[in-house]
Amino acid sequence: MFIFSFTVLATIAQNNPREVIAQEGDGIHRLLKRYGLDSTHYVQEFITINKSRLGQNQWLFAGSKYLLPADPYIISQHTMSDNTTETPATPASVTIDLFGPKYALTPITDQSLQGAVFYIVAGHGGPDPGAEGFREGKKLCEDEYAYDIALRLCRELIMRGAKAYMIIRDSTDGIRDEAYLECDTDEFCIDGNSIPRNHLARLKQRADAINKLYQENRQSSYHRVIELHIDSRHKGQRVDVYFYHHSKSRSGKKLAERIHANFTAMYNKHQPDRGYRGTVTSRDELYMISKTLPPAVYIELGNIQNDADQVRFIKYENRQALAKWIAEGVVNDYKTEK
Repeated sequence: MFIFSFTVLATIAQNNPREVIAQEGDGIHRLLKRYGLDSTHYVQEFITINKSRLGQNQWLFAGSKYLLPADPYIISQHTMSDNTTETPATPASVTIDLFGPKYALTPITDQSLQGAVFYIVAGHGGPDPGAEGFREGKKLCEDEYAYDIALRLCRELIMRGAKAYMIIRDSTDGIRDEAYLECDTDEFCIDGNSIPRNHLARLKQRADAINKLYQENRQSSYHRVIELHIDSRHKGQRVDVYFYHHSKSRSGKKLAERIHANFTAMYNKHQPDRGYRGTVTSRDELYMISKTLPPAVYIELGNIQNDADQVRFIKYENRQALAKWIAEGVVNDYKTEK
């Protein structure tokens, strides 16, 4: 019988010490290079996590200790070997610091997405919090809740054997179970740069990052962009999760339809009397749908102003369910399209 043996390429934290000592003559680029980290991708995170340890003009002090960034390229790779033993293979796990201490240990439960590459985008971030709502005197920021769900989705995909990239990152916020997620502005792009204030520049930055990674992963036959947002409408308007794709992207449309179908099935199972009214439509003017090379789906998760929709976000169990249901729809798409 076939037994799966797992070869896992996880975070840099597994392959290099998390805390290192700067040598004479070291600058940030030189130090990162020594530990196998591409400085074009890691400088901003290094500065963020070592801010209190840096000198003027971000100098390093020889003999001082500095933290290495976790790898922003969240990767899980597997190889299959022919083995005649009857003993089941033990699933591998990988430690991914980006998910935070509670969720860093990520089991590889199956290989249903082996060979697939995903580019996960949490909308807004940095100087742009996105839509805002209020509940019990607390401010809800779209970018924080979209980021938490994006991290959970990324973890779900990796658990199924995929390679996944978090395009927008936050070094201090892993997966969080709190109801009210603190709003901050320290997110940055996977390319290592801070997020621009200009709206078009922000979108171009993340689309360019995706397209570059896509070119680096051309050996894979299945690539998908998944972008997560939370809408803002009239407080009394409740909306279900709905999906956009490019009108000329058959693959993007099919992905949206299959995730939508899984949401329909899950609502029929868990809330049969409620009904599900999410939609799938094309919207070509959206930058992240029209400018990214891989097929893309743009998902709006609800209305941040609506009291009922807010429950979908503030309860971490619901955030986890959103991520899981999206991942299950992705698996259905991959099985059909690969």
